[in-house]
Parts: sequence; structure tokens; C-alpha cells
Amino acid sequence: MRAVRVLSALGTTLLALGLAAGPVAADSSPSPSASDGSDTSAPTQAGTSFRTATELQQGQQATASGSTGDYLYWSFPADTGQRPTVKATVKLPQTHGAETWQLDVFDGLRRRQSCQYGASSRAAEQGTNSVELACVMRTVRGWAEPWANDPLPGTYYVRLTVVDMGAADLGQPVNAEIQVDSKDIGGPSAVDGSLGKPLVPGIAVKSEAQGDDSKTAVLSSFGSRDGWSSGWWSDRWVWTGIGAVLAALAGIGGYALTRGHGRPPTV
Repeated sequence: MRAVRVLSALGTTLLALGLAAGPVAADSSPSPSASDGSDTSAPTQAGTSFRTATELQQGQQATASGSTGDYLYWSFPADTGQRPTVKATVKLPQTHGAETWQLDVFDGLRRRQSCQYGASSRAAEQGTNSVELACVMRTVRGWAEPWANDPLPGTYYVRLTVVDMGAADLGQPVNAEIQVDSKDIGGPSAVDGSLGKPLVPGIAVKSEAQGDDSKTAVLSSFGSRDGWSSGWWSDRWVWTGIGAVLAALAGIGGYALTRGHGRPPTV
């Protein structure tokens, strides 16, 4: 019975340490968020191409005005262990025909990323006031094979446009709202290996610190203040270690309970 009490106390202690280690492991992997950027208000316009995409931090709700037929582009950062969710709402004019709007997400290499679930393409019937789109991406991985299309840490682009409409609706004014949030998945999706550099491509804009005569393209300003978290560490190492210790204690406890007490009587 004493061995059982000792094992129970050790198991309770290790479980408490594991629960406390979860937030610590999460804090050791900084990820970009709305607070990592600037204190300025959310964007009120969208770009018209990949190179002019408007930067959007996670948690911000951006708005933009455009015309039916325009391509609206935004870009946002996503780090290892995050599962981004992109939501967009298009407010349509009072009179319009049947239209189909589509939301596409591309990574830093401009590869289209598939959605786990969500209506990334939706039709708006005649007279509909608005249409809502959503795309829940796959979890961003720290490393992948060169031939794979897995999402990697870096910049992601959002493209919103109409893909099917009548000729009479071309050029009508529309308003769009977009927001990007993410859920930290952590250890369950962690992989061994790390990405050398995040997929943050250069953009053809001038830095505020540079003069007007500079023509050097600068990197996007995305990323957390402490850097990108791609690396070998994840919270799954904590739970793996706790599981190994518990297995060893269970083996010791089983041996202590099943072994004989004292020497057998001699005949």
C-alpha cells in the first residue's frame, strides 16, 4: 500500500507539472499576432496584386471599397503551429444579378493553399445584400519536403474576387470586410526539422527609413518581435517526457505489487 501511495503522489505531481509546462512551451514559441505589429488602425483599402497586397495583422478587421470585377489582395503572417481562419464579407449593391464570389489563400511562394473546411466560394442570388466567405487553412508546419504543398511559416496572401457574374454587373461598387484569426495547435501537429528562413518575399515598396531615391525592395514587415518560432522545440517534448516517466513508474509499481513478500517457507 505504501508503494501505491508513493506512485499516486508522484503521478499527481507530474500531471501538475505537465499542465504548468503547457503555457511555458507555448510562450517559448512566439507567434505573430495583432499586438506584434503596429498600433495603427486596421487597413481601409486593399491591393490589386500580390506585390501591392495590403498588410493585415491577425485579429484586425480590414475594410476596402472596390468594384465588381476587381481583384482585392491582402497579406498576413502565420507562424508554426497556427491554424489560420480567413473570413470575408462582401456587401453587394441593391440591384445586381446572380454572382459567385471566391476567396483564395496563397503562401509566400504564391502556391494556392487548400482549405480544411469553410465556404471559400459562394453564389449570391439576385437581390442578395451580402455574401460571406470563410477558409480554415491547414496547420502551419515548421518544415516540409520541397515537393510538398504544406503551409510553412511566413507571409500568406488573400485574394477576393468575383468569378461569375453578368455583364451588366461589371463595375458596380462593393464593400468588403476581411479578418484573419488563428488557433494555436501546438504539439499535435509538430514535426521534426526547421525551416531555414520564413517564406516572406520581398515587396516592391520603399521603407520609411530609406530616402525617396532608394529603389531597393525591402522585406515585408511581418513577424513577431522575438522572431519566427520555427525550430525543433514544441510542447510535445514535455508530454513525451511525462509519458516516459509515468510508464517507468507504472512498471516499478507493478513490480512492487506483484513480487512476493518475504522468502517462501522451506520444506
